[in-house]
Amino acid sequence: MQKPGPLLPRPSYGQKIFLLATVPLILAMTILSLFVSREARDMSQREIAGLEAKLIATKREELKNYLSIARTAFSPIYGNALPDDEKAKTQVAQILAAMTYGSDGFFFVYDYDGKNIVSPRQTWLIERNWAGLKDAEGTAVVDKLIETARQGSGFHTYVWPKPSSGRDGRMITYVIGLQDWRWAVGTGVFIDDVLASVAAARAETEARVRRAFLYIGAITAASVLLVFLSGLVINIRERRLADQKLKELTQRIFDTQEEERGRVARELHDSISQILVGVRYTLELARRRLTSGDQRAGESLGQGIENLNGAIQEVRRISRDLRPGVLDDLGLGAALQALAEEFGRRTGITVDYVTNPFRNRLDQEAKIALYRIAQEALTNIERHSGASRVKMLVRGTKDGAVVRIEDNGHGMPANRPEGLGLRNMAERIEQLDGSLRILSSRSGTVIEAQVPLSHMLPPTGIAEAKA
Repeated sequence: MQKPGPLLPRPSYGQKIFLLATVPLILAMTILSLFVSREARDMSQREIAGLEAKLIATKREELKNYLSIARTAFSPIYGNALPDDEKAKTQVAQILAAMTYGSDGFFFVYDYDGKNIVSPRQTWLIERNWAGLKDAEGTAVVDKLIETARQGSGFHTYVWPKPSSGRDGRMITYVIGLQDWRWAVGTGVFIDDVLASVAAARAETEARVRRAFLYIGAITAASVLLVFLSGLVINIRERRLADQKLKELTQRIFDTQEEERGRVARELHDSISQILVGVRYTLELARRRLTSGDQRAGESLGQGIENLNGAIQEVRRISRDLRPGVLDDLGLGAALQALAEEFGRRTGITVDYVTNPFRNRLDQEAKIALYRIAQEALTNIERHSGASRVKMLVRGTKDGAVVRIEDNGHGMPANRPEGLGLRNMAERIEQLDGSLRILSSRSGTVIEAQVPLSHMLPPTGIAEAKA
């Protein structure tokens, strides 16, 4: 029987922190390096392409100038000659043959049939037909020059032997057509110097990119290492502090519950106390007026009674807000309807409550969250909206349960910071993986909360199928 191999040791908490910190950093550095390399290479290619285009454009302008000078020289003869004036053709050919420049510059002439007429530096071409000639790369030479001349003028690039060395070089030519004589007249310049300049620029740019890349890599690595070490020290320190405070935190949970109960009690006391103090002052005023025989004593008593009724209503409202019994007994729909009716009676705002019963029931968390959101929305409408009408819609959809509250108030100001109530709504619905939409304009505000189907319980019977 084969013995089981030794179990691999489980990583410690510190090792987990180390791996969690280093793996993302290594990935980030790798991605950053690739991105910088690609961007640097693209920038290098753009710079080189721009340099090459600029140099070639300069050469092309140079060729145009050369051919313009040549045309100026033979224009008086060509302009006064007939198409079959052989003497004039000979004079023009002699002028062009004599116009050489530099070590490799010359003018050439081909007739439209491909026969060479002028080639002062490569005389072996003269009086021979070169139609169909191609260079070492398979590019058509003479045929393309003739085609361009027939169209008027243009440039052509091909490989051609240099007169000075006999070695092939890349050449740019500019050709024009003398249509009366069916001649293609042109000149060319070798761009080996351009290619050499571009190659030198490419090498220099690549070297510069490599240096920059190394600098960036070194700085990035040092920065990331520093951040990593700092984060590691902070994480270890925070872990130790967390371990020390873990027991304290557990105890504070119980303390917080007691503090919350005390806070609610104080709020009840302070709220009712303010109203009752007002009742007391009103009654004292009524007593003084009654003692002095003031006819307004009854008015003060009426005001005191009215304030006392307000205190009673406030006690009922606070008690109901803390935990409405109808929410547990009859469900969300009935609880929201009761909330809407009480809101309308208390504020005088017309509330239209609409619901379509859905067969699934909400779980306890969803019911409480939707009820609190509706409660908060109505509170905001009462305090801030200036609305005269509110529509509350509760319905079930294929995606879950929806509560929609719409008013016709003046809306929320665009620069108004988000209040505590709206944050509470968002946090409640976020805990349920639901969605909260708030749309506000000058014609009113719409708040729509939706909880997903995961918070819908399957029905246990037709009689229990209510929200």
